[in-house]
Amino acid sequence: MSHPVLTVGIIANPASGRDLRRLTANAGLYSSTDKASAVQRLLAAFAATGVDQVLLPPDMTGIAAAVLKAGLGPQAASQRWPQLRILDMPLRQTVADTRLAARLMVEQGASLIAVLGGDGTHKAVAAEVGDTPLLTLSTGTNNAFPELREATSAGLAGGLYASGRVPAPISLRRNKRLLVREPNRGICEWALVDVAVSPQRFVGARAISRTEDLAEVFVTFAEPHAIGLSALCGLWCPVPRNAPEGAWIRLHPHADQALLAPLAPGLLLGCGVTAAGILTPGVAHSLSLASGTLALDGEREIEFSEQDHPTITLDGHGPLSIDVEAVLAYAARHRLLAVGREHPQHPANQPC
Repeated sequence: MSHPVLTVGIIANPASGRDLRRLTANAGLYSSTDKASAVQRLLAAFAATGVDQVLLPPDMTGIAAAVLKAGLGPQAASQRWPQLRILDMPLRQTVADTRLAARLMVEQGASLIAVLGGDGTHKAVAAEVGDTPLLTLSTGTNNAFPELREATSAGLAGGLYASGRVPAPISLRRNKRLLVREPNRGICEWALVDVAVSPQRFVGARAISRTEDLAEVFVTFAEPHAIGLSALCGLWCPVPRNAPEGAWIRLHPHADQALLAPLAPGLLLGCGVTAAGILTPGVAHSLSLASGTLALDGEREIEFSEQDHPTITLDGHGPLSIDVEAVLAYAARHRLLAVGREHPQHPANQPC
């Protein structure tokens, strides 16, 4: 009796890690070669954990082509990589490509989707996949939601979950989100990490990297070691990922106290702090500005004026993600990666 084909998806955003902050700060560059290499490391881990098929989106920067070429090589053969299948989809070279790829992967039965990108990429995927879990890998500029980890160990955790060898209550983490609502205009958007309120009245260059462009920041979580806008709360009023509440901070250049915060890699700026506090789930917060723009996960997206009344609300209904540390700890306790002499990777079966 044949078993169902175990399928996972991998989305490596070709544009992640290449925004304006590469010019205004000293952030590194994740090249297409780097991303293709990370995908190949995921494939090795997925192969070791029983994944049969991997779905990849096409791209115009050579990531998919490099992975397909590597899939014909001796390393892929020796590691028994899963079958690779490129999605049949048009390319617009915008975030619409990421969203479409995510939808197609869910429709074609992906048990999880590995995402290589920053906060914006993960938000775009999460908006399309419902409760299909995300395996998060950081390849963007400011990365708070995807934790920095090696693709090989992340792939092992993802494969162990997808193959059913680690129970879902241990493998999965439900994330928080921030709902942005403006009822008069029918706006209901959400962010995974932060919503920043800017006095700039027009979207313009989307990335925020100047202190004068910040009036308030709301966060789902804020870790002291974070880079980006969430670092403001992380270094002033930190809140863990697993805590039910979030946090907020209000800023003004003439405040008595200022916080030196890393708003981008290598970019440390003093930000005047006038107030801060806790975000309680389910409570709608109004803004301190009558007009301006809202940046969701680091990029300005929504303009509002005196006639609008946007609110920010924290809730606990964000996407599911793989808890890599919990999965691998379970695997260690239960010896899930132990293999017998019949396994091709057993040292007795390796060529001398």
